[in-house]
Amino acid sequence: MKMNKVMAGYHMLMILSQVDGEFDKSEGKVIVTYLKAAFPFHVNLDREMEILSAMPSEDYFLHFNNSMNDFYEDSTAQERVDFLKFAVKMVKADKKITPEENKFLKELFFAWDSEHEGW
Repeated sequence: MKMNKVMAGYHMLMILSQVDGEFDKSEGKVIVTYLKAAFPFHVNLDREMEILSAMPSEDYFLHFNNSMNDFYEDSTAQERVDFLKFAVKMVKADKKITPEENKFLKELFFAWDSEHEGW
């Protein structure tokens, strides 16, 4: 099922926050900031949380890629640059970048490479 860009972004950030096996409250703040910037109104994320919390960690990479593609299809180049900034903030929020986080972040930058030249 295709997601809109905001939900796809939310899924990517949530996966980035979970891929190292720890969820830090500083990562939660980045997600809240993203949602406030993307949604000017309150949105119910219960369904999204159910999907993500039921997902086995071995499925994260495939779901991340699907979310990345959904976001790409519905976004402008500037929206992708802005999202990449959120993704970098997410990974750096807990003051350490794990190999797992780096793998997902690299995937995002590699996939959108032509979009962030001169970034």
